[in-house]
Amino acid sequence: MNIRDLHYFVVLAEVKHFGDAAKKCFVSQPTLSMQIKKLEDSLGVTLFERTNKQVLLTEQGDALLSRVKKILMLIDEMKDVARHLHDPFAGNLRMGVIPTVAPYLLPRVMPAIKAQFPELKIWLIEDQTQRLVDQLEHGEIDVAIMAYPVEGKFTSYTLFEEEFYFVCDESNDLAKSSSISIAQLVNQPMMLLEEGHCLREQAMAVCKMAKTQDIADFRATSLETLRLMVQSGMGVTLLPALSLIADPSQRLKYIPFEAPAPARTLALFWRSGTPKLKCLEAIGEQISGLITPQLSLV
Repeated sequence: MNIRDLHYFVVLAEVKHFGDAAKKCFVSQPTLSMQIKKLEDSLGVTLFERTNKQVLLTEQGDALLSRVKKILMLIDEMKDVARHLHDPFAGNLRMGVIPTVAPYLLPRVMPAIKAQFPELKIWLIEDQTQRLVDQLEHGEIDVAIMAYPVEGKFTSYTLFEEEFYFVCDESNDLAKSSSISIAQLVNQPMMLLEEGHCLREQAMAVCKMAKTQDIADFRATSLETLRLMVQSGMGVTLLPALSLIADPSQRLKYIPFEAPAPARTLALFWRSGTPKLKCLEAIGEQISGLITPQLSLV
């Protein structure tokens, strides 16, 4: 039994097809089949039920899968510890980012981060908050950019605060306002993101205070969908400041709120005791330094 065979086992369990698994592992199908058989012989159990069309985990294979994944994760962490003792700014870094931040933040910071840390290989994963929390807890990612509050025992590094703006088209009765109060949102036809986005919960808190008219038959999957629906005259919405920089068309009205303006705070979150601490703190400092001046120009 060796680490390579454990990796083969996990990949085959995920794709459930010898040919596809062999391609992902960069080996021939006979080689993969032989190594899986050796692993089964070594463990004394049958890991897979083989049929003509697919491969299924046996009860024994299913019981071992989570443990093998944990073993491989610990081996990766051991390698990271050794690598970071030599160079804390080298190796692999798996970073999760929530969808309402990723398209507006990453293009502005990744070139500078890569330039400053050329030996650091960053893998980016875009997903909703709860799934990123789960991945962070299970060691599937090293760090995540999310908005406070986040459930879980993580260390955090505050990046920046981002105010919300009221977004409407030119026909809206608030379109000519230089700023508005939350109370002025009353009865506005508010469009929101679908369930699972933390921004939805934050926007709903504002809507609850203002008693807006929620458009119940529409739930957007992205901020860009919200933007285009507002542009078509279907309603209004709230967007975070960083997303406004991405719209050069000026066909919509982005109106700030009077103080205290509703806002969210973005941060880096990671597991306590990570060997990548110096690297993560340096990345956090760089992101904050790059984005904070840009937000002041919105």
